[in-house]
Amino acid sequence: MDTPIEIRLIKKASLDALVLLYKDAGWWKDSYGDAPEFLHRIVADSALFAGAFANKKMIGMGRALSDLASDAYIQDVAVLKEFQGRGIGKKIIQTLITGLKKSGVDWIGLIAQPGTTDFYEKLGFQLLEGHVPLKLKDKK
Repeated sequence: MDTPIEIRLIKKASLDALVLLYKDAGWWKDSYGDAPEFLHRIVADSALFAGAFANKKMIGMGRALSDLASDAYIQDVAVLKEFQGRGIGKKIIQTLITGLKKSGVDWIGLIAQPGTTDFYEKLGFQLLEGHVPLKLKDKK
């Protein structure tokens, strides 16, 4: 029998759970070292942060950066590999979209990793024609 999954908006999360999600998603950098306390800020300082829980253990996450008035970007959507393929990522995205729309946000975007376009298109996203994502260059 499948473990029931609960998706809810949260303002704080276990540091251990966040580190595990970042490592499992391949986002962990050695430069984070032994002081990953910044992860607490990504939860508290995001406009919305959705956590997915199985038996009270956080097994997925996603967040929205926004002014909660007009525009928002969804990012950092991750589900532990052992729980993938069960629709959890979809429910995380839907929870964020619902919360954003309740606040009146009418423009929601994201930058998808290569190979994930179909997943996001099924959730109502489309390619942003005529625009190119840019990132500030790292200084070395």
